Amino acid sequence: MRFLCGILLSFSLSAFSQKYSKAEKDVLIQAKKLDSLMKNNDSEIVNLFAKDVSFGHSNGWIQNLDDFRKDFFSKKVMYRKIAQTEVSEIKKYKNTVSLRRIISVQGLYKNQDFEMKLGVLEIWIKMKSEWKLWSRQSVEIK
Repeated sequence: MRFLCGILLSFSLSAFSQKYSKAEKDVLIQAKKLDSLMKNNDSEIVNLFAKDVSFGHSNGWIQNLDDFRKDFFSKKVMYRKIAQTEVSEIKKYKNTVSLRRIISVQGLYKNQDFEMKLGVLEIWIKMKSEWKLWSRQSVEIK
């Protein structure tokens, strides 16, 4: 799986326009990896997060890392599809990149089907030599 993920991420890098800096491309790759690991319910997902990560969900939930782990590993929410449809803004300041993007998601929440379009703001910080998700807020787009 890691080999395949590496190939897909390498391919994804070449798919991004030249208008992005290296740091911005690296964060875009991390965001694609986040979506893929979430969709595949892969435990490696927690390696993408800063220890003090914060998630604000479209339904009002706010989670820290422990909350996320508990819900993710219990499979409270299972994703079938996560597709990025747009990057609306990406900005870098020192060791921080903010990324605004639109994603389409489908899945199960407590065995109930759901499908929605989300606007997501992610704040990624560079820790040592890796980009880690520090904060994420999503809102449903009707």
